[in-house]
Amino acid sequence: MQTNFTPAQLADPGTARANEILRSCVHCGFCTATCPTYKVLGDELDSPRGRIYLIKDMLENSKVPDAKTVQHIDRCLSCLSCMTTCPSGVHYMHLVDHAREYIEKTYRRPLGERALRWLLARILPYPGRFRLALAGAKLARPFRRLLPDARLRAMLDMAPKHIPPPSLNDRPQVFPAEGARRKRVALLIGCAQRALNTDINDATIRLLRRHGCEVVIPRGVGCCGALTHHMGKTGESHAMAAANIRALMAEIAGDGLDAVVINTSGCGTTVKDYGHMFKGDALAGDAARVAGLARDITEVMADLGLADATHAPPLRVGYHAACSLQHGQQIRSAPKELLAAAGFTVLEPKDSHICCGSAGTYNLMQPGISAELKRLKVETLEALTPEVISAGNIGCMMQIGSGTGVPVVHTAELLDWATGGPRPRALSGA
Repeated sequence: MQTNFTPAQLADPGTARANEILRSCVHCGFCTATCPTYKVLGDELDSPRGRIYLIKDMLENSKVPDAKTVQHIDRCLSCLSCMTTCPSGVHYMHLVDHAREYIEKTYRRPLGERALRWLLARILPYPGRFRLALAGAKLARPFRRLLPDARLRAMLDMAPKHIPPPSLNDRPQVFPAEGARRKRVALLIGCAQRALNTDINDATIRLLRRHGCEVVIPRGVGCCGALTHHMGKTGESHAMAAANIRALMAEIAGDGLDAVVINTSGCGTTVKDYGHMFKGDALAGDAARVAGLARDITEVMADLGLADATHAPPLRVGYHAACSLQHGQQIRSAPKELLAAAGFTVLEPKDSHICCGSAGTYNLMQPGISAELKRLKVETLEALTPEVISAGNIGCMMQIGSGTGVPVVHTAELLDWATGGPRPRALSGA
């Protein structure tokens, strides 16, 4: 794609990176075949190719974006399926993230949207606040029909039937390895996950310890910054990321780390991109080092090798590949191979590359499109007649779980159960 940025525009690192990405696009349209919003809406401007044209026009002409441009960019899930499909290697993630930052700086949203985005940015990354909000949502749910905004109704629907108490395992501490120590790893405990489902971190810690890992919960770690980053709130997201980088570097400088383990794949995609996020910053070197150590839990377990699995029955497991895992991190085989090695029968649904519609805060800000994608995903998963559905991302688990009666559990919970841990709580009534 030909671009015409001025030298002054290219002096901005974000615009210079956008220019590189735009020039790599050859308009082939392969991305439209795998784009969830194009699949649902059928609008060229709701495809990656269409959004690329809108972003190019907006950035090249230094325009204050209009409502139409913002709407089409807002509708992007950042599922990154287009990056997997693209034969030219267009790094759409960096492009759309820069576009969102540009919109946040130059476009004044309607009051209701500004208030909603402010609210989400002040609640979701903070487990204590989020827990209180979930409790309030449960109390308000009987009155949901009175709410005029579908986005507010979606927020009420997000609250689970049971809000777990905080886990003591999420406090800063060190868990010794069982047997000989093979690795020393830090576990990023996440933010929303600590309020929605504490079983995931608990199972991850047991699983890692059982396989010879000393597990550190570093003091000072929190939200990875992904939620605000994808809203274009760069200052807030970078502040959260910087806090994590400093906390992890303190552990690296102390007793060292062999890996930074992440069990929420949306967070993993962001942490692995810290090197790009902090390029040119004083933290650039440390950010790149942390990003280089970041590993999904299934990557670490594939490296360690699974202990003999004798404790779980050979259940039919419908495996949902989270977009941030299969597209964002290009991890596709490890979760399925580990589940099969653990004795489960692994089933993969039709169109497994298509997003479930969760996508961070997307199900709250674009509830109509999200609901249709959830319907399609649940339909393909239930067609497998699974006894349990497995996923590696809390957002996907909540999204799919709200649309099916089949139990939905984290992959780490199943692996923990299969190698000696307790039966996952979600399976207790199955």
